[in-house]
Amino acid sequence: MDESLQRRTERAEQAHNTVKKYTLISMGIAAVPFPLVDLAAVTGLQIKMVHSIANQYEVPFSHNLVKSLVAALTGGALSATTAVPIASLVKVVPFIGQVAGFVGGAVMFGATSYAIGKVFIEHFESGGTFLDFDPENMKAHFQKLFEEGQELATASK
Repeated sequence: MDESLQRRTERAEQAHNTVKKYTLISMGIAAVPFPLVDLAAVTGLQIKMVHSIANQYEVPFSHNLVKSLVAALTGGALSATTAVPIASLVKVVPFIGQVAGFVGGAVMFGATSYAIGKVFIEHFESGGTFLDFDPENMKAHFQKLFEEGQELATASK
């Protein structure tokens, strides 16, 4: 294997490990007992994950641009945009709501983080940058990866 291919393989493996790590941390954020605080925390974590992936691919990072791209990407995924806030808000119901919010939130947070990370890895692997990332064209693929992430998160919880 030539050195360039080996470097690309190692970088992709490192990026996928980054996604795994942040997906698990995202799932843990669901334990935060305060509705909507968990949403803010997981959003910040997802932006940090994309920043880490961008560094691995040596893609210049812009916090505001990435925040907008992630919002645009997740904004079209109906299951992600409706289920995640509901999983967070159900925590206001004492005990049962908190348990349900944790379980539902863990799966939704994990699946969303997984899909975001995978989409950006694929984009960077193809030579893309944040400037040519088109969230509208990626939404169907994001939804597929979100569903894949749900299966993984369900198996992990």
